[in-house]
Amino acid sequence: MKFRRKSAETEPDAGPGDEVTPEPGPTTGPYDIDDLPDDDVARMDLGSMLIAPAEGSEIRLQVDEATEAVQAVLLAGAEGALELRAFAAPRNGDLWSEIRPRLAADFAQRGGTADEREGRFGTEVVGRLTVRNPDGSTGTQPSRIIGVNGPRWMLRATLLGRPAVEPESAQAWEDAIAQVVVRRGSQPMPSGGELPLTLPRDGTLIEHPNA
Repeated sequence: MKFRRKSAETEPDAGPGDEVTPEPGPTTGPYDIDDLPDDDVARMDLGSMLIAPAEGSEIRLQVDEATEAVQAVLLAGAEGALELRAFAAPRNGDLWSEIRPRLAADFAQRGGTADEREGRFGTEVVGRLTVRNPDGSTGTQPSRIIGVNGPRWMLRATLLGRPAVEPESAQAWEDAIAQVVVRRGSQPMPSGGELPLTLPRDGTLIEHPNA
């Protein structure tokens, strides 16, 4: 499945003595559905989230066979994966600051560790768990958890594999997070309630959906 990317326009080279103005960076995301720019990025509509994959990755959905409800969304690639979940949040609230201590406590309860670091989207949680491999040996499973507060929603993105241990090589994965669109909806939901996901219609990719 191919996803189109917007090609950059070619700018003329500056001549001698000309002042060179830096090109503006990309518009910051993730986006609320009402603020989605016309960025020519193809996304899969999953109801509460619209997602475009990172370079060299594919979208995988975990679906309950009985209810056909989408339980999880994963962007999977050769060197790592990205799990995306969206939650209801108070208007103008900071749900991510409330959740970070709970994540740290959860890692500790499972015998792991968790630290905070500053990244592209603000404060992240870097967790490590000791896991048993299929051959009986033990290893460490790292993860980077990124939270982004939006208008009445919070996006939680969990990086696994190489992007979790080498943040400097995770730009394509972070770009995928920045391209996520959240559709909160108007239904009342408790703070922290997970926004429902739906199967895409015919697997169709759309470029600029209506709210």
